[in-house]
Amino acid sequence: MDKPVFLNRSIASTLSLIIILSFMALHATEANSLSCLHTPYPHVCNHYMTTNKLSTSSSSSSFHDLALKVTLDQAIEAHQLVSTMKLDKRFTDRRAKLAWTDCLELYEDTVHQLNRTVTSSKNLNDRLTWLSAAIANHQTCQHGFLDFNLHAHLNFFPNMLTNFSKLISNSLAITSAMSTTQVDSNKNNNGGRKLLFEGLFFPDWVSRSDRRLLAGKMAPAADVVVAKDGSGSYKTITEGVEAASKMSGGGGRRVVVHVKGGVYEENVVIKRRMKNVMIVGDGIGVTVVSGSKTAQETTTFRSATFAVSGDNFMARDISFENTAGPGSHQAVAFRSGADHSVFYRCSFKGYQDTLYVYAQRQFYRECDVYGTVDFIFGDAAAIFQNCNIYVRRPMSNQQNTVTAQGRSDPNENTGIILHGCLVTASSELKPVQGSFKTFLGRPWKEYSRTVVMKSNLDGLIHPDGWKPWSGSFALNTLYYGEYMNTGNGAATEGRVKWPGFHMITSPVEAGKFTVRNFLAGQSWIASVRVPFDAGL
Repeated sequence: MDKPVFLNRSIASTLSLIIILSFMALHATEANSLSCLHTPYPHVCNHYMTTNKLSTSSSSSSFHDLALKVTLDQAIEAHQLVSTMKLDKRFTDRRAKLAWTDCLELYEDTVHQLNRTVTSSKNLNDRLTWLSAAIANHQTCQHGFLDFNLHAHLNFFPNMLTNFSKLISNSLAITSAMSTTQVDSNKNNNGGRKLLFEGLFFPDWVSRSDRRLLAGKMAPAADVVVAKDGSGSYKTITEGVEAASKMSGGGGRRVVVHVKGGVYEENVVIKRRMKNVMIVGDGIGVTVVSGSKTAQETTTFRSATFAVSGDNFMARDISFENTAGPGSHQAVAFRSGADHSVFYRCSFKGYQDTLYVYAQRQFYRECDVYGTVDFIFGDAAAIFQNCNIYVRRPMSNQQNTVTAQGRSDPNENTGIILHGCLVTASSELKPVQGSFKTFLGRPWKEYSRTVVMKSNLDGLIHPDGWKPWSGSFALNTLYYGEYMNTGNGAATEGRVKWPGFHMITSPVEAGKFTVRNFLAGQSWIASVRVPFDAGL
């Protein structure tokens, strides 16, 4: 296996210069070979970039574009490989079939993410987001088999386990290097100012019309009404969402689904083709979507009570819960892999793995999240602003961890940010909180990144602050940071001494994790009528 030599930002200018000079002075194949030296996996890069027909037939394309096209080609091959496994008897076992079904969907999505990376946008933040989603898909496919102890089945995916993942990593590294040397063509031109709208501040990545939908005191006019009592167009959310997807004209306009008060016991899936859907309830605890699936009966990925993949999803004034209980271990209440998704005044309630911030850019404002172990987890670029994080009572042999962030490549633009939040014990834990240890997070993957800033941390937070995953795994490579927190659990004298932990003292460093900078938030949140703080 090639030893990764990770491209970092300090050599970004050098890489750009080498690429430019190489294309000026050398034949395209030789230029590609030289540029490959600066990727994490140069041998893999050389194999595909110097022998692939694209490298000689597309002399007008940049090294970056060629790398993306080669990676897309391999994603298509990986998806075809997974598709052929359906007829293999080794994949007819119930557990293997569940994991295979996840992989089929995930690699179809990977082809989509890489295709739009190549064709849809020159925005480097977009490309980093979509490449990061491809890595999350690749990791999740493997987890489906590993969680069922079906390790041997992964031997049937040799290309996916080696060269393909390295090609994605190379593409990420090249894109990340470029992002430090090029001015984003879609950079917001409002000078970074906050956008005041009817007394509330919003980023500009959510449209003005969407802001009205989110922050309005009255429920917005609905295209579809769901009501258990039969007073709406449909009695189930699943039926309502399917109807809404047909109204959007292929995802071109916002479609509002009003879900009236009641407990809806169903598992809802909003697929990638269902774009621009908004779910509006009658309030937290009034409109509730409830399920009880667990990873023991399906995969963690598939256990979500409510799962969404369609871009530009929004939810307001609604609760999502998984009632499986602490003894059932992984049981997801909500999973979001929707790019540019916004959640305002929502509640997510479960125990272990409550909220799966799976992938892409997500923003949560004034939401409540309840759980025990790793209950905000995943590999999205997700910011929680002014949210209440309630730690529940776990099983007697468990310790609570608020986050488990899944960044597995140093060039992913992902992480979990808690900004201006309250982290405290729920009513069920508070009387006995001294009997259980609670930590802000632990590293699910090698480059796990979580930042807690300007938040109120209650006394239940252990003085260490953070918990190892296993031994010394990821302690040198993770990025965990705290900045200007308050409360009885915010004292930093006893915090872990890991190389990857940072007591942030500079506003400039902390500013990297704001909506404006971390989410490129002023290019999309401001178009939704939801309050937000663009900076610190």
